[in-house]
Amino acid sequence: MNIKNKTTMMISHAILLLLMLLTLFPIIYTFTSSFKTNMELMTEPGRLLPVDPTVENYELIWNSDGFNIGRLLWNSTYYTLINVFISVMISSMAGYVFARGEFFGKKFVFACFTALMFVKTGNITVYPQFDILNALNLNKGLWALMIIHLFGIPVVNIYLVRGFVLSLPKALDEAAQIDGCSFIGTFFKIIMPLLKPILATIAILSFNLYWNDYILPTVFTTTKPEQQTLMVGLMALKSTSGAASNWNLMMAGSVIALLPLLVAYAFGNKYFVSGLAAGAVKG
Repeated sequence: MNIKNKTTMMISHAILLLLMLLTLFPIIYTFTSSFKTNMELMTEPGRLLPVDPTVENYELIWNSDGFNIGRLLWNSTYYTLINVFISVMISSMAGYVFARGEFFGKKFVFACFTALMFVKTGNITVYPQFDILNALNLNKGLWALMIIHLFGIPVVNIYLVRGFVLSLPKALDEAAQIDGCSFIGTFFKIIMPLLKPILATIAILSFNLYWNDYILPTVFTTTKPEQQTLMVGLMALKSTSGAASNWNLMMAGSVIALLPLLVAYAFGNKYFVSGLAAGAVKG
């Protein structure tokens, strides 16, 4: 390797290292700030390391009556896992149908679904969703949100699964049909086991989305505080006592909320990158 190539590689590594530090800085700052007092956070917000580290923030959260961490973690866990399961099943089945199925208007329907990727409605749909569920008397609690997600269309995930299925040889389907498998049987017995990389990717992305969901859980649990998720409870920590915001408690709570995401990524890490790349092979 000549000097020019070595210099280029060193510059590339330096840029990547800088980008990594910039990406990790918010996490590092949150972690170190969780050991600071609220006074230190408000008077010296630019300091990275605490002057006098303390675990009192975690003790206050753990023993807080208003912030029932056990209940909040349980609500976030079952809300997230059920929605991840819904997203994975809908994405895998819809992606398989669009890749292997033959029906009238398939290309038109898929084009419409694809167009939805470029339409962002933000939170403008919150009120219509709440109004519809209110008419059905299903407007309270996390289960109402799960019903909404059950009838949702995870367009990007469907697109990824479709691309992955198209990369698989059709000989697998033909061999399964010769053995007597139906269209649905071929999916569950042959195709779905091969979708592990892309489904793991979808599961991680969905886990991150639903675990950090704040607006909808806040709206739908207003009358049922016992069903609040961890993200909703974190915002309540800011004003648990007095007029001053308790940023120290929020930092400690944020660290606790971040741990499940890191664990989920650690378990699915080996599938994550390969799944994203494989899902974009064909389209």
